[in-house]
Amino acid sequence: MLSRLRLRGDEVVLDAGCGTGRLTAELLDALPRGRVVGIDLSHNMLRSAHEHLAHSKPPANPVPNPVPNLVLCDLLHLPFVGSFDGVVSTAAFHWVLDHDRLFANLHRALVPGGWLEAQCGGGPNVVGVRKRANELAATAKFAPFFAGFREPWLFQNAESAAQALLRAGFVEVETSIEAAPTILDGAGQYNEFVRNIILRRHLGNIPSEELRAEFMAELIHRASEDDPPFSLDYWRLNLRGRAG
Repeated sequence: MLSRLRLRGDEVVLDAGCGTGRLTAELLDALPRGRVVGIDLSHNMLRSAHEHLAHSKPPANPVPNPVPNLVLCDLLHLPFVGSFDGVVSTAAFHWVLDHDRLFANLHRALVPGGWLEAQCGGGPNVVGVRKRANELAATAKFAPFFAGFREPWLFQNAESAAQALLRAGFVEVETSIEAAPTILDGAGQYNEFVRNIILRRHLGNIPSEELRAEFMAELIHRASEDDPPFSLDYWRLNLRGRAG
């Protein structure tokens, strides 16, 4: 995603949903005279970002980069108005269920003419493991733990995302969906990734570790029979626009 940016090096940029700080570190390297603010709703993610940035190699730019501000913040309750030249984001927007409000907040946070460049899950993202998890959650053993449960994501297609950006006031909007199939390295990595990244909200509804392990064991067994085994059908939604 960074390869699509054309930065001068002095912009003020918001990393919206900074996670572990990997993109934040790349932005710091690309903005030797600028400033980066990383926000996330997770204390654990911000802690990881602090640690990652503290151990990152020194930037290649000759001018020392400023230390980024890392802020605990909800994307649906942004306090910024006209504060940023650009907004970047990876793998965050699909966790926000109200995209109209999200994009309106991001538009308000930008200076006039400011830009948005983002990527998140979209379309039929990980539909295979989602279908299996929902089927398993509906069985007699697990159904009592999932009464009223809703999937915690919004995976928009390119057309609906473009309309949401336009409603928020963005212009020069471009959106697209691309396949990004991923093959994990065996049952151990599949278990760790699916448990901690994809289905952590599902597993949070199950009251004991024994039952959570049983839930995952069934998913791992089914994934082992896929062709290729332990594959995930990732689909990326690319988003671009400029504040009108």
